[in-house]
Amino acid sequence: MVNPYRILTLNKISSQGLKRFPAKSYLVSAEMTEPDAILVRSQVMHDMEIPASVKAIARAGAGTNNVPVAKMSARGIPVFNAAGANANAVKELVVAGMLLSARNIVPALQFVAGLSGDDAALHKQVEEGKKQFAGIELSGRTLGIIGLGAIGRLVADTALKLGMRVYGFDPEITVEGAWSLSSQVKKAQSIEELLKHSDFVTLHVPLLDATRHLINMQRVAVMKPGAVLLNFSRDAIIDRDAVLAGLTSRHLRSYVCDFPAQQLQGQPCVLTLPHLGASTEEAEENCAVMVVDQVREYLEHGNITNTVNFPTLVMPRESAYRLGVANANVPNMLGQISGTLAHAGINIHTMMNKSRGEMAYTLVDTDSAVPAELIAQISAIPGVLMVRNLPLAEVQ
Repeated sequence: MVNPYRILTLNKISSQGLKRFPAKSYLVSAEMTEPDAILVRSQVMHDMEIPASVKAIARAGAGTNNVPVAKMSARGIPVFNAAGANANAVKELVVAGMLLSARNIVPALQFVAGLSGDDAALHKQVEEGKKQFAGIELSGRTLGIIGLGAIGRLVADTALKLGMRVYGFDPEITVEGAWSLSSQVKKAQSIEELLKHSDFVTLHVPLLDATRHLINMQRVAVMKPGAVLLNFSRDAIIDRDAVLAGLTSRHLRSYVCDFPAQQLQGQPCVLTLPHLGASTEEAEENCAVMVVDQVREYLEHGNITNTVNFPTLVMPRESAYRLGVANANVPNMLGQISGTLAHAGINIHTMMNKSRGEMAYTLVDTDSAVPAELIAQISAIPGVLMVRNLPLAEVQ
């Protein structure tokens, strides 16, 4: 029997996901040595020594800021994520955030918690004090959504059902995403146009150099007076100083976010949650199931979906013998790989190559087994980062 695949878990991963690893061909542990793959949620891996045995890393969530993606790319290691698996959980929290702000629910709760006396006294205090918590309704208001990925599209759909008008901005929206977006969502030509029209603004973009401080002093000034800003994406997408200045001047009604910070503590118009975006049983299970399936498909067949650093490449098996090659996206790489196989008398049955930026990935099905010395020759080709032998017989 071949050696089982070894999986290291760095955080608690949903058991419903881990059950999808067949016990006869996978060993899963938080203490695993020489792992073939690592599953992680929130643990920061940047200073961690990643063992040479690792062939894949999977983040059971959407963001991969805690994973050294660039270093893994240089080693030919794909970094998987669970994009969209927690979308419903985040969507529901965004709607909750809008309601918390619109109806002044947090200060109203605090007011009631501070009351005392019998029922008659409580009733009198409530009637005298409730006017200060009068709010607004969502229906008829305008929501601006920056980022129309899986979460943004769900938020848009729910907002429309609540009777809101919706503006959306996403220059990187996929064709699939555009097709699934309601025709009632108005396309903003710029962030500034969206901010100008929106009573509520919610952010759903990854943290990149281009999105850091996306909401800054200039854009806060453009926002509609009395607007509510919601951030359940990443902390650094907003400039805290700019947002706090907008709140102090009462240009903004409130800021609702999922990222506690000392600078935000005690601010009366700030509602901060303890990073609850994906903290539901359903989301954790969905993320775990998604990444486990992706890791299995890669380890067993070399197929790749939902990574942040590799191209998507799925090739149906047409042979019991397969090679997976991660390489730099440079000219004549396919020629060198196929030439090396041909020179050794290995016939290529099917071959597929995809690229993504500086990274390329190739799957090769051959009519016969590829010996270890030939794999070593392919590994020695300049620009080749990792070569994996994937004979069907290894799948248990």
